[in-house]
Amino acid sequence: MNAGGRSINYLRISVTDRCNFRCRYCVPAAPFTVIPHNEIARYEEILRITRLACDMGITKVRLTGGEPFVRKNILSFIQQLCAIKTLKDISITTNGSLLTREKIQALMDMGIRRLNFSLDTLVPARFEAITRRNRFDRVWESIMTALELGMAPIKINTVVIRGINDDEVADLAGLTRDFPFHIRFIEYMPMGESHLEKQQQVLTAEIRQNIETRLGPLQQMPHRANDGPSKNFQLSGASGVVGFITPISSHFCSECNRLRLTSRGYLRPCLLNDYEKDILTPLREGATDKQLKEIIRSSLTHKPLFHTLGQQRPKDMPISHMTSIGG
Repeated sequence: MNAGGRSINYLRISVTDRCNFRCRYCVPAAPFTVIPHNEIARYEEILRITRLACDMGITKVRLTGGEPFVRKNILSFIQQLCAIKTLKDISITTNGSLLTREKIQALMDMGIRRLNFSLDTLVPARFEAITRRNRFDRVWESIMTALELGMAPIKINTVVIRGINDDEVADLAGLTRDFPFHIRFIEYMPMGESHLEKQQQVLTAEIRQNIETRLGPLQQMPHRANDGPSKNFQLSGASGVVGFITPISSHFCSECNRLRLTSRGYLRPCLLNDYEKDILTPLREGATDKQLKEIIRSSLTHKPLFHTLGQQRPKDMPISHMTSIGG
């Protein structure tokens, strides 16, 4: 598939809008209603859409949420996903709190080798303040179990927010000297109705300066196929990688190869643009494979060359939360 000269081969699938955490930068400050179960795409519907997308050139899939492992029978679904022969890469983003040794081993047995953990702090009390859950030890145990069982690479995604965890970036980067982790610092994206202020953004230049002041220079690494938008560096003597994802300070839209399927069954060609196209309703109304492929194709005609994050949205446009889109 092609969109504005970009080859689209990566589908990110949000399997649920539900999460067992309530992270301050992700979940709205005000009460909000989760999507009714009957409006969430069923596994068989996701699989059909994925197979059609693979026919059109998708070779890589990442499962996101919400938290993917809160959904019942998720391992059975992943097993069916792994059976799609043209999929070369399947990975999962998780907060790790529900990942037991048995589940990680089951994923390994299916051929899953890549997990992205969301972890914003190494301080348990601060973890509870950010996520509103006292689960740091459980998450860290999952990360170490995945390492022990041979998951690689293990990526740890950290959203840096001023006044909350910006004083920990060097400590987190320092983990790459002890473990072969990919620690990836993500600029906070003010979306939906998060109560965090734009002033709490910490951009990559400041994050990098903080790390290099305490730990020494970062050497840039060559870009590899699975790096995505991350600009990767390494500390001297480190086995792991320090990465920076820069949606605010340095847009990477012109290089984006992603299409998203939201938990409501909408195709979203850009995370940071509010355009979505419903594919679930036509599927449920009996659309043919040819018609569904045309919906996929037409959605990509709306994939922008730059995002509109921070611009004023029309008053009648619905607000999209990260929990339903999938990060």
